[in-house]
Amino acid sequence: MPAKKKANDKPLTGAALVKEVCHRIRVARSYWDAHNNRACRGEREKAMALYETLTEAEKDKVPQVLRVWLRYRSEKYFGEGRTPPGGG
Repeated sequence: MPAKKKANDKPLTGAALVKEVCHRIRVARSYWDAHNNRACRGEREKAMALYETLTEAEKDKVPQVLRVWLRYRSEKYFGEGRTPPGGG
C-alpha cells in the first residue's frame, strides 16, 4: 500500500510558489521530451493552475524559457484547438 500523502496545511506563497511552478514546468518538459504525453498533460495542467495564481511580479520571476513553453509552445499540442489524439 502506498504511503499517504501529507495534506498541505497552507497553500504555497511567494518564492515557494514560484519555485513549485518552475519545478512543475520542468517536470512536464521532461515528460514531453520522453514522449509521455499523458503525464505531460497532467503536469502541465497542474503547472498552469499554479501559474494562474501568481501575481505579475511573481510571473516575471519564472524564467522566460519556461513561460514560453508553458503558455505558447505546449498550447499548440494541448490547447482547445488541437487535433484529438487517436484520429485517423
